Amino acid sequence: MSTPNGFPQHSGACITPSTEGGAVQDLHAKKAGRAAKEAGGNGVLTFEDHSSVGTSLNEKLLPDELKVNMKIKSVTPRPPRKPRLERAASLDEKSWRRWRRFRTSQESLTDPNETSSSNGSLQDTALSPPITGRASPCHQCRQQNSLHSSPNASEASPVGKSRGGTSDLGKRASEISSAFGGLLRGKAFAGSKPRLSQIMPARPLPPMEFNVASHTLRTANRIDSDCMDYRHYSQTKFGRVSSSLSDTRLHGNGMVYDNCSTDSMKSTFSLLTPIRSKDVRSRSYLEGSLLANGALLGAEELSRYFPDRNIGIFVATWNMQGQKELPMNLDDFLLPTDPDYAQDMYVIGVQEGCPDRREWEIRLQETLGPHYVMLYSAAHGVLYMSIFIRRDLIWFCSEVEYATVTTRIVSQIKTKGALGICFTFFGTSFLFITSHFTSGDSKVNERKLDYNKTIQALTLPKNVPDTNPYRSSSSDVTTRFDEVFWFGDFNFRLNKDRETVDSILNQNPETDVSKLLAYDQLTSEMSRGSIFKGFQEADIHFRPSYKFDIGRDSYDTTSKQRTPSYTDRVVYRSRYRDDIHAVKYSSCPVIKTSDHRPVFALFRVKVRPGRDNIPLAAGQFDRELYLIGIKRRITRELQKRQEQKDQKSSSICSIS
Repeated sequence: MSTPNGFPQHSGACITPSTEGGAVQDLHAKKAGRAAKEAGGNGVLTFEDHSSVGTSLNEKLLPDELKVNMKIKSVTPRPPRKPRLERAASLDEKSWRRWRRFRTSQESLTDPNETSSSNGSLQDTALSPPITGRASPCHQCRQQNSLHSSPNASEASPVGKSRGGTSDLGKRASEISSAFGGLLRGKAFAGSKPRLSQIMPARPLPPMEFNVASHTLRTANRIDSDCMDYRHYSQTKFGRVSSSLSDTRLHGNGMVYDNCSTDSMKSTFSLLTPIRSKDVRSRSYLEGSLLANGALLGAEELSRYFPDRNIGIFVATWNMQGQKELPMNLDDFLLPTDPDYAQDMYVIGVQEGCPDRREWEIRLQETLGPHYVMLYSAAHGVLYMSIFIRRDLIWFCSEVEYATVTTRIVSQIKTKGALGICFTFFGTSFLFITSHFTSGDSKVNERKLDYNKTIQALTLPKNVPDTNPYRSSSSDVTTRFDEVFWFGDFNFRLNKDRETVDSILNQNPETDVSKLLAYDQLTSEMSRGSIFKGFQEADIHFRPSYKFDIGRDSYDTTSKQRTPSYTDRVVYRSRYRDDIHAVKYSSCPVIKTSDHRPVFALFRVKVRPGRDNIPLAAGQFDRELYLIGIKRRITRELQKRQEQKDQKSSSICSIS
């Protein structure tokens, strides 16, 4: 139903435009009315656009008396005065560009007649006066959607269009954008083909989060979605990852505001936990309790570095026979290929050591590389012991103490005896003893005396408190520590003649040495309980480590024809059951500079949290040795590369 002027009429209640788009529509309707009055003298309404859009407008919108006499006259509407309308025009320019790209890609699906009809409907909307009747629900919904998608879509009109000015361009873009919205909705004109309706959100969009800790504003600190499973990946890949930095614990302590703050504090592989300011102010790390939060040696730090609370320890013993010449390469000795990973701690004891002890320690540092530092080193005559530890674990060690015992009748002769080093790591106390007992095939009792003198005369610990004094004995040093490792040249022999031993070795050249161990003196004495009480030894699957011809794999071929024996051993004991697990027990047959082969063992040892009221080493290590060893390592690598380069560049010339 329409009025005599051709405008559509709606029945019902009056709808007053309350939005800015409605006000603009009202303004342009008034402008169109003034233009019609100016042309009322001769009954002419003028247009500049001669396209099919204008033609359709004349045919559908103008009264018959105006269609008879028409002249072309330019009418330029005034630009809007409000600054917000100018800004909206710039947005319409963007809508114009987007619509042009859409039209280019949809040309094959668009009918020119439908486009003209759509533009005609647009002009119909632009020239219509304010709606005074009841609008249908569909029309009202489309009007609201149009206001949402293009706030000022109804402010422009094709009447009096000029292609020169910027504001005219904005108006033209506005009307094209409105036409594009009508085209998508497909209900602004009749008789057209079905079109896809514009996709609108089912509910209002959520407001922008202005919280400084929100994920929206802190995407740079958010963990990437591909790395959300970094904890599981790190546990399977590296075996150890931080378990103390949990979201629940951080929230409970009031350290973070929300989950994003927790994520931003985490690094994918970082082991460093955040430290609260009040902990830095209050804690002196000189006293504390077992379960105190933030304790340097407490459960939280221990679980962060060792989630399973087990560390790897390498223990080795070697009688060097006083040789000046050191092996060219110690990799096979210190870094065997069987375990995939290096150990956390390396303890090497030497009997009849080389004259240059410092050179021996430099070679150890050079082999272990920059990841390890020498925590402590001690000597008793020609007995040497060196302890290397991973450099990031030196802060959890107490002060290191050592003591010595001479088992010779003349105390000035220090070729036989014992050397002990002890310290506490977190809450677990360790004692390492290397010994050289009396030699001789039949001197079993003398060796037992050496053992008894050592456990009674070794005065350890001195300043570091005992972790469990109720289970200690003043007559046995090995009872005053949680974990004890005793290794060295114990000189226990095989009670069998050389021919029998050789025949057994020839029959079982590899690892079946059970027949030989049946004649082993140490195994027999330990089973009786007369020596190394409470100690254990891992199963032996290697050939006797004594006595070899220097530089050869054959046993003693001299006139003495000494019987091959297991003189070099590693035994261990613990205060707590199943704290020490032997992983590997073997020898190193490739080192042939002595009549003894080095013997080593790998252990997994359980560690417990400790207190902060013990004297700490405070990161002590031999820095000078570290620098010398690393420089030598670099020099060795450079020499190796130069040798390989020289081999490639060298050539052999033959004269024919």
